[in-house]
Amino acid sequence: MARIALTGAAGSVGSAALSGLEAHDVTPITHRDRDGLDSVVLDVEDRDALGDAFEGHDAVVHLAGNPSPEADWESVLPVNVDGTYNVYEAALENDVDRVVFASTNHVHQMYNVGEVDRPETLSEDADTVRPDAPHRPDSYYGVSKVAGEALGNYYATRHGMEVVNLRIGWLLTEDELRDRQDDDDEAFARYARAMWLSPEDCRSGVRRSVEATLDTNPLAVNLISANDDRYLSLTETQRELGYAPRGNSATVVE
Repeated sequence: MARIALTGAAGSVGSAALSGLEAHDVTPITHRDRDGLDSVVLDVEDRDALGDAFEGHDAVVHLAGNPSPEADWESVLPVNVDGTYNVYEAALENDVDRVVFASTNHVHQMYNVGEVDRPETLSEDADTVRPDAPHRPDSYYGVSKVAGEALGNYYATRHGMEVVNLRIGWLLTEDELRDRQDDDDEAFARYARAMWLSPEDCRSGVRRSVEATLDTNPLAVNLISANDDRYLSLTETQRELGYAPRGNSATVVE
Protein backbone atom coordinates (compact mmCIF):
# COMPACT_ATOMS: atom_id res chain seq x y z
CA MET A 1 0.00 0.00 0.00
CA ALA A 2 1.34 3.39 -1.04
CA ARG A 3 0.63 6.84 0.33
CA ILE A 4 -0.77 8.89 -2.55
CA ALA A 5 -1.61 12.59 -2.72
CA LEU A 6 -4.42 13.23 -5.22
CA THR A 7 -4.98 16.79 -6.45
CA GLY A 8 -8.27 17.60 -8.13
CA ALA A 9 -9.97 14.94 -6.05
CA ALA A 10 -13.42 16.55 -6.33
CA GLY A 11 -13.57 16.44 -10.13
CA SER A 12 -15.09 13.68 -12.22
CA VAL A 13 -11.73 12.03 -12.94
CA GLY A 14 -10.69 12.63 -9.34
CA SER A 15 -13.77 10.85 -8.04
CA ALA A 16 -13.07 7.87 -10.30
CA ALA A 17 -9.42 7.87 -9.25
CA LEU A 18 -10.37 7.83 -5.57
CA SER A 19 -12.41 4.68 -6.02
CA GLY A 20 -9.71 3.11 -8.19
CA LEU A 21 -7.06 3.73 -5.54
CA GLU A 22 -9.07 2.55 -2.55
CA ALA A 23 -6.46 -0.12 -1.76
CA HIS A 24 -3.97 2.68 -1.00
CA ASP A 25 -3.73 5.43 1.60
CA VAL A 26 -4.95 8.42 -0.41
CA THR A 27 -4.92 12.06 0.65
CA PRO A 28 -7.56 13.90 -1.41
CA ILE A 29 -6.65 17.50 -2.23
CA THR A 30 -9.29 19.95 -3.42
CA HIS A 31 -9.55 23.62 -4.26
CA ARG A 32 -12.46 24.14 -1.86
CA ASP A 33 -14.45 22.19 0.72
CA ARG A 34 -16.74 19.56 -0.78
CA ASP A 35 -19.61 17.89 1.03
CA GLY A 36 -18.91 14.27 1.80
CA LEU A 37 -15.20 14.48 0.99
CA ASP A 38 -12.59 14.81 3.74
CA SER A 39 -9.83 16.63 1.90
CA VAL A 40 -6.88 18.96 2.25
CA VAL A 41 -8.05 22.30 0.85
CA LEU A 42 -5.44 24.36 -0.99
CA ASP A 43 -4.65 26.19 -4.20
CA VAL A 44 -2.03 24.61 -6.46
CA GLU A 45 -0.63 28.10 -6.95
CA ASP A 46 0.51 27.89 -3.31
CA ARG A 47 3.74 25.88 -3.44
CA ASP A 48 4.30 25.97 0.32
CA ALA A 49 0.86 24.48 0.95
CA LEU A 50 1.57 21.74 -1.59
CA GLY A 51 4.88 21.00 0.11
CA ASP A 52 3.13 20.50 3.42
CA ALA A 53 0.42 18.32 1.84
CA PHE A 54 2.91 16.04 0.04
CA GLU A 55 5.03 15.31 3.11
CA GLY A 56 5.39 11.56 3.70
CA HIS A 57 3.76 10.51 0.42
CA ASP A 58 5.14 8.02 -2.09
CA ALA A 59 3.30 9.28 -5.17
CA VAL A 60 1.29 12.22 -6.43
CA VAL A 61 -1.57 11.96 -8.92
CA HIS A 62 -1.98 15.49 -10.27
CA LEU A 63 -5.45 16.02 -11.72
CA ALA A 64 -6.13 19.62 -10.69
CA GLY A 65 -6.40 22.21 -13.43
CA ASN A 66 -8.60 24.11 -15.82
CA PRO A 67 -10.04 21.38 -18.09
CA SER A 68 -11.75 23.53 -20.72
CA PRO A 69 -10.58 23.44 -24.36
CA GLU A 70 -12.31 26.82 -24.68
CA ALA A 71 -10.21 28.48 -21.95
CA ASP A 72 -8.06 31.48 -22.81
CA TRP A 73 -4.36 31.67 -22.00
CA GLU A 74 -4.86 33.81 -18.91
CA SER A 75 -7.12 31.08 -17.49
CA VAL A 76 -4.78 28.13 -18.03
CA LEU A 77 -1.40 29.71 -17.28
CA PRO A 78 -1.59 30.11 -13.47
CA VAL A 79 -3.22 26.76 -12.74
CA ASN A 80 -2.17 24.39 -15.53
CA VAL A 81 1.40 25.62 -16.02
CA ASP A 82 2.53 27.42 -12.88
CA GLY A 83 0.44 25.08 -10.71
CA THR A 84 2.02 22.02 -12.31
CA TYR A 85 5.48 23.49 -11.74
CA ASN A 86 4.57 23.92 -8.08
CA VAL A 87 3.41 20.31 -7.86
CA TYR A 88 6.73 19.03 -9.22
CA GLU A 89 8.77 21.31 -6.98
CA ALA A 90 6.78 20.20 -3.93
CA ALA A 91 7.14 16.56 -4.96
CA LEU A 92 10.90 16.96 -5.37
CA GLU A 93 11.17 18.69 -2.01
CA ASN A 94 9.44 15.72 -0.36
CA ASP A 95 11.31 12.96 -2.23
CA VAL A 96 8.11 11.72 -3.87
CA ASP A 97 8.94 8.69 -6.00
CA ARG A 98 6.36 9.11 -8.78
CA VAL A 99 4.12 11.80 -10.25
CA VAL A 100 1.21 10.85 -12.49
CA PHE A 101 0.29 13.92 -14.50
CA ALA A 102 -3.17 14.27 -15.99
CA SER A 103 -2.41 15.25 -19.56
CA THR A 104 -5.01 15.06 -22.32
CA ASN A 105 -5.88 13.79 -25.77
CA HIS A 106 -5.92 17.47 -26.79
CA VAL A 107 -2.11 17.48 -27.09
CA HIS A 108 -2.58 15.51 -30.35
CA GLN A 109 -6.06 16.44 -31.51
CA MET A 110 -5.02 18.63 -34.47
CA TYR A 111 -3.78 15.53 -36.31
CA ASN A 112 -7.35 14.44 -37.03
CA VAL A 113 -9.63 17.32 -36.13
CA GLY A 114 -12.83 17.37 -38.15
CA GLU A 115 -13.26 21.15 -38.22
CA VAL A 116 -10.28 23.36 -37.48
CA ASP A 117 -12.26 25.90 -35.47
CA ARG A 118 -14.01 23.16 -33.44
CA PRO A 119 -11.42 21.09 -31.53
CA GLU A 120 -13.84 18.44 -30.31
CA THR A 121 -14.65 17.08 -33.77
CA LEU A 122 -13.06 14.19 -35.63
CA SER A 123 -12.51 13.51 -39.32
CA GLU A 124 -13.80 10.29 -40.89
CA ASP A 125 -10.38 9.19 -42.18
CA ALA A 126 -8.48 9.60 -38.89
CA ASP A 127 -4.93 8.24 -38.84
CA THR A 128 -3.45 6.37 -35.89
CA VAL A 129 -1.41 8.59 -33.59
CA ARG A 130 1.10 7.06 -31.19
CA PRO A 131 2.27 8.68 -27.97
CA ASP A 132 5.70 9.56 -29.36
CA ALA A 133 4.27 11.64 -32.22
CA PRO A 134 5.18 15.35 -32.05
CA HIS A 135 2.69 17.38 -30.07
CA ARG A 136 -0.03 19.04 -32.11
CA PRO A 137 -2.35 20.72 -29.58
CA ASP A 138 -5.75 22.09 -30.52
CA SER A 139 -6.19 24.85 -27.92
CA TYR A 140 -4.48 26.86 -25.20
CA TYR A 141 -5.66 24.10 -22.87
CA GLY A 142 -3.79 21.57 -25.01
CA VAL A 143 -0.71 23.82 -25.06
CA SER A 144 -0.79 24.05 -21.25
CA LYS A 145 -0.77 20.27 -21.04
CA VAL A 146 2.18 20.08 -23.43
CA ALA A 147 3.97 22.40 -21.02
CA GLY A 148 2.99 20.16 -18.11
CA GLU A 149 4.38 17.12 -19.90
CA ALA A 150 7.62 18.99 -20.60
CA LEU A 151 7.93 19.82 -16.90
CA GLY A 152 7.50 16.15 -16.02
CA ASN A 153 10.10 15.13 -18.59
CA TYR A 154 12.52 17.60 -17.02
CA TYR A 155 12.02 16.27 -13.49
CA ALA A 156 12.35 12.69 -14.72
CA THR A 157 15.58 13.22 -16.65
CA ARG A 158 17.18 15.82 -14.40
CA HIS A 159 16.11 14.52 -10.98
CA GLY A 160 15.29 10.84 -11.57
CA MET A 161 11.64 11.18 -10.54
CA GLU A 162 9.28 8.60 -12.04
CA VAL A 163 6.78 10.40 -14.29
CA VAL A 164 3.72 9.16 -16.13
CA ASN A 165 2.11 11.61 -18.56
CA LEU A 166 -1.37 10.13 -18.72
CA ARG A 167 -3.27 11.49 -21.74
CA ILE A 168 -6.81 11.13 -20.51
CA GLY A 169 -9.74 10.91 -22.90
CA TRP A 170 -13.34 11.94 -22.26
CA LEU A 171 -14.71 10.40 -19.09
CA LEU A 172 -18.44 9.84 -19.57
CA THR A 173 -21.05 7.44 -18.30
CA GLU A 174 -22.76 5.31 -20.93
CA ASP A 175 -25.84 7.54 -20.79
CA GLU A 176 -23.71 10.66 -21.22
CA LEU A 177 -22.02 9.12 -24.24
CA ARG A 178 -25.37 8.30 -25.83
CA ASP A 179 -26.54 11.87 -25.22
CA ARG A 180 -23.66 13.10 -27.39
CA GLN A 181 -24.64 11.04 -30.43
CA ASP A 182 -26.41 13.71 -32.47
CA ASP A 183 -27.02 12.65 -36.09
CA ASP A 184 -26.82 16.31 -37.15
CA ASP A 185 -23.29 16.66 -35.78
CA GLU A 186 -21.56 13.43 -36.72
CA ALA A 187 -18.05 14.90 -36.45
CA PHE A 188 -18.69 15.69 -32.78
CA ALA A 189 -20.41 12.35 -32.14
CA ARG A 190 -17.46 10.55 -33.73
CA TYR A 191 -15.06 12.46 -31.48
CA ALA A 192 -17.03 11.41 -28.41
CA ARG A 193 -16.93 7.76 -29.50
CA ALA A 194 -13.21 7.93 -30.23
CA MET A 195 -12.24 9.60 -26.95
CA TRP A 196 -14.66 7.82 -24.63
CA LEU A 197 -13.22 6.67 -21.32
CA SER A 198 -15.58 4.56 -19.25
CA PRO A 199 -15.57 5.05 -15.47
CA GLU A 200 -14.32 1.50 -15.01
CA ASP A 201 -11.43 2.00 -17.43
CA CYS A 202 -10.59 5.34 -15.82
CA ARG A 203 -10.30 3.69 -12.42
CA SER A 204 -8.16 0.91 -13.87
CA GLY A 205 -5.89 3.23 -15.84
CA VAL A 206 -5.14 5.54 -12.93
CA ARG A 207 -4.51 2.57 -10.66
CA ARG A 208 -2.09 0.98 -13.13
CA SER A 209 -0.28 4.31 -13.61
CA VAL A 210 0.46 4.30 -9.88
CA GLU A 211 1.20 0.60 -9.36
CA ALA A 212 3.00 -0.54 -12.53
CA THR A 213 6.76 -0.93 -12.65
CA LEU A 214 8.06 1.53 -15.23
CA ASP A 215 10.48 0.28 -17.86
CA THR A 216 10.34 3.69 -19.55
CA ASN A 217 10.77 7.00 -17.74
CA PRO A 218 9.29 9.46 -18.41
CA LEU A 219 6.35 7.61 -19.90
CA ALA A 220 3.59 9.12 -22.04
CA VAL A 221 0.53 6.96 -22.74
CA ASN A 222 -3.08 7.37 -23.83
CA LEU A 223 -5.97 6.55 -21.52
CA ILE A 224 -9.20 5.85 -23.39
CA SER A 225 -11.41 2.80 -23.68
CA ALA A 226 -10.95 0.19 -26.42
CA ASN A 227 -13.21 2.06 -28.81
CA ASP A 228 -13.66 0.96 -32.41
CA ASP A 229 -13.48 4.62 -33.47
CA ARG A 230 -10.31 5.50 -31.57
CA TYR A 231 -7.24 6.85 -33.35
CA LEU A 232 -4.98 7.15 -30.30
CA SER A 233 -2.86 4.05 -29.82
CA LEU A 234 -3.41 1.98 -26.68
CA THR A 235 -0.60 -0.49 -27.40
CA GLU A 236 1.87 1.43 -25.26
CA THR A 237 -0.57 1.77 -22.37
CA GLN A 238 -1.24 -1.95 -22.40
CA ARG A 239 2.42 -2.95 -22.65
CA GLU A 240 3.91 -0.39 -20.28
CA LEU A 241 1.19 -0.25 -17.62
CA GLY A 242 -0.62 -3.56 -18.03
CA TYR A 243 -3.80 -1.62 -18.81
CA ALA A 244 -6.66 -3.87 -19.93
CA PRO A 245 -9.59 -1.71 -21.11
CA ARG A 246 -13.04 -3.25 -21.07
CA GLY A 247 -15.23 -0.50 -22.54
CA ASN A 248 -16.00 0.11 -26.21
CA SER A 249 -18.15 3.03 -27.30
CA ALA A 250 -19.38 1.04 -30.31
CA THR A 251 -21.20 -1.40 -28.05
CA VAL A 252 -22.75 1.46 -26.06
CA VAL A 253 -24.24 3.40 -28.96
CA GLU A 254 -25.10 0.54 -31.36
